[in-house]
This record gives sequence, structure tokens and C-alpha cells, in this order.
Amino acid sequence: MMDFSGKTAVITGAGSGIGAALAKIASTEGMNLVLADINLADLESVADSLSAPAIALRRTDVADAAAVQSLADLAWERFGEVSLLCNNAGVVPGGRHRLVWDFTPQDWRWAFSVNVDGVVNGIRSFVPRMIAEGRSGHVLNTASVAGFVSGAGSAVYGASKHAVVRITEALYAGLRDVRAPIGVTMLCPGLVATRIYEAERSRPDHLRSAGGRPEEAEALQSIADNLYRNAPSADQVAAQAFEGIRNDQFYVFTSDRFDEPIRERADAILARRNPHFESLLALSKGDAGMEDEAA
Repeated sequence: MMDFSGKTAVITGAGSGIGAALAKIASTEGMNLVLADINLADLESVADSLSAPAIALRRTDVADAAAVQSLADLAWERFGEVSLLCNNAGVVPGGRHRLVWDFTPQDWRWAFSVNVDGVVNGIRSFVPRMIAEGRSGHVLNTASVAGFVSGAGSAVYGASKHAVVRITEALYAGLRDVRAPIGVTMLCPGLVATRIYEAERSRPDHLRSAGGRPEEAEALQSIADNLYRNAPSADQVAAQAFEGIRNDQFYVFTSDRFDEPIRERADAILARRNPHFESLLALSKGDAGMEDEAA
């Protein structure tokens, strides 16, 4: 997809981080924007800073299929077409240092409802209509390097992003099977300076765990403060994403720092040997964690 001007982009998780940065670039490219986020005040703040030809805002919980369908209806009613869909909304439950059995059912349901169901809902509500239009277009799904590596840490978030990787690969293959002129890019951020550590503020009440852990919130903030000093900005990552869209590139990794853990895992699978995760552990110790920002 090379020509963005005058076309319409739909971006979820657009109230902050990578989503807001994607909206900024789409605006400078002359695109009409349909921006969605769980926090309307954040959306309005982002919209006030943009100079797009036209902007529509909608408070949207991407975990709600009906809400995403309503977002699609808004896009077509307002602009008559959608050329770029960015399924970007994502959350990281607290508890990076918890073991997999220590996460609560609420942690699992919240992460998967936003990170996985949100992507699926976007695909189901938008892609069939984009195919029916018969015009060229593009879908950007925000995954993560956490979808390609493994280990003890960040089990809930990582599992949800592994699912996003598989879904996005299926989307790419399916669109090729039906010969649709729609490209797919999977954005796989490593460390990015965003507000994803603050995602807990938007967790629905019915998915909050009983008995919070203040020490985990403090630890997450400490990690964020340390890592953000050298982390690439959301603007830089969004620029990489748009370059991938322009070049019809499927895999867009924002860093090569995780190449060795990815290779180590793939080699173990192909060799049918037990995993070791040494390179991932070394990377984690050296950089205070493999937390990555996908919202």
C-alpha cells in the first residue's frame, strides 16, 4: 500500500502509545481517521493534536464484538471505505515475575479478551467488508517479540501474543488464498516507551483480581523508569510500522536484540530437544526484563 492520501485508517488503542503515534503518521499522510480507545479523554487529547482531513472518535472496548462492529459501521457510514485497519489495542497484566500458576483467571481473561479477542473482532468486522470493496488495502496487527520467545516470565501476556502471531499468519494466508488485494503487516515491538504499564487503570471491574499486589505495581514502575531511558519512542516504532506497510512487509521487528532467543527456541523445536532459554535469561538480566510495549 503506497498511496495513503484521502483514504481512511481505523486505529484501535489510539489514545496513547503506538496507536497515537500511528494516528499521527496517518494524519500527516492525509488520511481520514477513525480512532478508537477504551479511554475517550485520551482519544480526544490525541485528536486535538492532529491535522487529518477528518476524524471520527469512538470509545470502544475491543473485547466486545458488538462494539467493534459498531466501530466498523461508523467508519463506513462516515467515510464510505476503510483502506487501513490497525488492530493495535493491547494490555499487560501485572505480575511479570509471577510463575504461570500464580496468575488469576481474571488476569488470563482480561489479557486474552483485549489482546486476542480484540484482534479477532477487528478482523471479523472489517476484513470481509474490505474484501467486498475489491480495492487495495492493508491490515496491521500489533503483536510483540513476546509472541516468538518463551520462558517463565510474562506468561499471560506472552501467551496472548503467541496467539496474535498465529492469527495474523492465518489472516495473511487466507487473504492470499482468496486473492484479495489486501496486505498484512505484523508489528512485533521489543521495548518501546509507552504507557502500557498503566493499562491496569482500564481493567474492567469484573476482571480485577481479588487482593491486589502493591509490590508488583511498584516493581513495574521501577522497570518502566529504568527501561524508558533508552527505549525507542512510539513515534519511531510507528514509523517502522508504516514503512512495513508501504513495502508490503509481513514481519516488522523493531529490534534485532531478541533474534538469538528466537533462534534458540526454533532450533530446539526442530532438533526435538528440551528448551533452555539461556540467551533470553541473559538478555533479561542485562536489560532488566523483556517487557515490550504493544499499545
